[in-house]
Amino acid sequence: MKSLSRAGQVALRRAVRTPLRSQTSANGVIARAPVAVVRTSGTSHAARSFHSSMTFKGIMPESENPAPPQSEDSEKPTVPTDITTSEFHERADEYLEELLGELEAKQEESPDYDVEYSAGVMHVKILSRGHEYVLNKQPPNKQIWWSSPVSGPKRFDWVVLGEGLHQKEGGGAGDWIYLRDGTSLTDLVRQELGVALGKDDSAPI
Repeated sequence: MKSLSRAGQVALRRAVRTPLRSQTSANGVIARAPVAVVRTSGTSHAARSFHSSMTFKGIMPESENPAPPQSEDSEKPTVPTDITTSEFHERADEYLEELLGELEAKQEESPDYDVEYSAGVMHVKILSRGHEYVLNKQPPNKQIWWSSPVSGPKRFDWVVLGEGLHQKEGGGAGDWIYLRDGTSLTDLVRQELGVALGKDDSAPI
């Protein structure tokens, strides 16, 4: 690189002594621009720093390898056990009649319970809470429908729990299950009506 002339060297030394160069705009506002010193082959050169308004957005770590969606619990039933209409009536009637017996026993112990059951429809009132529940058979869907002021409406299918590839067909215990979240009707009856029912340990006929 060629050496600077004497006049250039003088100007360079002045620039180094004055790191900020001031300029006065038309409206009288003083603006200062930073001056950087660049050394090349033992010679210092003043260079004004530049700022780019363009920014570059890189790939965020979470977008490189997005986490796979979490799969639902494989143990949760997702389909009802295949039963005939006559099997449905047998299972549903047996369940509702057992529930009726337990609720009538509760009714005898406490006037807080009011129970009515007719033509596959059961009304249960818990007077002290002001709660009324309805359970009814739905033969076209092979379901028992549940209406609760606490847990809301749900539709339960007959499912043989534990029936899988490594078990013989028909193995496991049967229960009425809400397939959207795996809720057991037997568990809801115990929690909200205060009645404990045994789960059917026999497979569909």
